[in-house]
This record gives sequence, structure tokens and C-alpha cells, in this order.
Amino acid sequence: MSAISYTTEDRVATIRINRPERRNALNHGALDEMHDAIRRASEDGLRALVLTGSDGHFCAGADLTELEDLAFTDSLRAMLDDLAGLEFPTIAAIAGSCMGLGMQLALACDLRLTTPEARFAVPVAKLGLMVDHWTIRRLSLCAGHSTARWMLLTASPIGAEAAVRSGLVQQLVPVGDSGKSGKHPDAGATVLHEALELARSIAALAPLSLAGSKLGLDLIEGELDHTRALGGAPGEGADPYRAAFEAAWSSEDLVEGRRAFTERRAPDFRGS
Repeated sequence: MSAISYTTEDRVATIRINRPERRNALNHGALDEMHDAIRRASEDGLRALVLTGSDGHFCAGADLTELEDLAFTDSLRAMLDDLAGLEFPTIAAIAGSCMGLGMQLALACDLRLTTPEARFAVPVAKLGLMVDHWTIRRLSLCAGHSTARWMLLTASPIGAEAAVRSGLVQQLVPVGDSGKSGKHPDAGATVLHEALELARSIAALAPLSLAGSKLGLDLIEGELDHTRALGGAPGEGADPYRAAFEAAWSSEDLVEGRRAFTERRAPDFRGS
């Protein structure tokens, strides 16, 4: 079985990590497969993407049974950049373990849903490792500076409810009584179902508006450096957000949206 599966339906893609024997921790091969799936997603005319794991876990991190070296981190950085840079919304459907590299995957997504038993951690201090500064910045922006300091400086996990309170996760998905084990057997399937429902509702929205909003948010968060954002040195080049703004305001989708509002029907956006 492939370590990473990629499927599409109704312009929504699902990427699933299939390494249950390692709680979906990624090794070199799985990392390459993940990157291939993300590249494929960027070319498939999608409107939304859901990232999840199999067998009740999201991703327990990097597979430390294989040596994690700087070549691994370079490949990881390239993959995360491509995931975060997708022009359409991305959703992490999280159950069970979301640790280390799993946290980086979740942070690279736009939205995060979780089940109540999930646990989140960046335990690099237990291993003598470090995450790159992008991860620290993104964690601080999503979870708040105080929670980011706690997670990084104690290497301690936080639970799903704390993750929601901090803003790290936007939605807690109930799964019913988990019993004494604390783990519901259908947790992964339940959060995936909820994430796919959300993705389908997003897929019906105007693609140019969503892509422009993502760009604007990334510019605020500093995910795009000045050269990449403005196409040159300060004061030179075009403003990509202004270009996206003008494209949306001159689009056929805007005409369709107004017409659908007047006719009291759902709009059929084409991304043009």
C-alpha cells in the first residue's frame, strides 16, 4: 500500500497518510509521496483539499526509526511551502496524535478540525532537534504567543479543548462516548466526514475571492517576503493583492454572484 493516498471528488481532494504502524509518522519515502500529491493537487483544478491520517491518528511526526537529517528538513520545508501556497482552501482533519511534523502539516493548512481526544505537541526539545522559524511563527500566529511558548519550551502536549480555546484549531467535532479508553474507534472517520462537508461548502464559493483572501492573509502574516510579494525591491513591481482584488471585481463570477442573489438561487462560480 502507498504511504499517501490521493483522491478527488466534486473538485475536492483528500490526501490521507497511510502508515498506521507508525501512527502515520512520515519517513523519507512518505514525505516524497506527500509532496507529489500536493503538486498534483495544484494542477487538478480543485476548489478545496482535506488532509487527514488513517486509523485514528493524524500524524505522529517524523519517523525517527529512519535518520532525520538536514536533507529531510530541506525536503520537508519545500513540501510545506507548496502546501501552504495552494491557492484554494486546505483543511486538516485531525484525530489522535498531531505531533512534531504532524503539527507542521496542520499549521500549513488554512483550517483545522479536531476530535476531542486529539493531542498536539512540538516535542523537539525532547529530541535535541529544532523546527524552522516558519513553524514557530505560524504556531504563534495560530495559537497565540503564550501557547506557542508553552508548547515549545515545555515540549508538553495540549489537548483538543485547549487547542480550540487558543485558536490553534477552529472546530471541535464531537464523536460520542469514547469509553474508558478515551479513544473513539470512529473518530478519524467522523472528523474526515465533517471536514469534507466543510470542503464541499467552500468549493461552492467564488474561487477568485478565496485565492485573493488567502493571499491577503499570507501577506499580513509575513508568509510572503517582500521580494516574492511585490515582485521586486521596495517601491518596485506589482502588488499581487491589488491584482487579485481587481480580478475579482472584474470577474464573471461577480456577475453570476449578483445575478444568483437577485434570483434567490445558489451561484455557479467558474473561477473566471
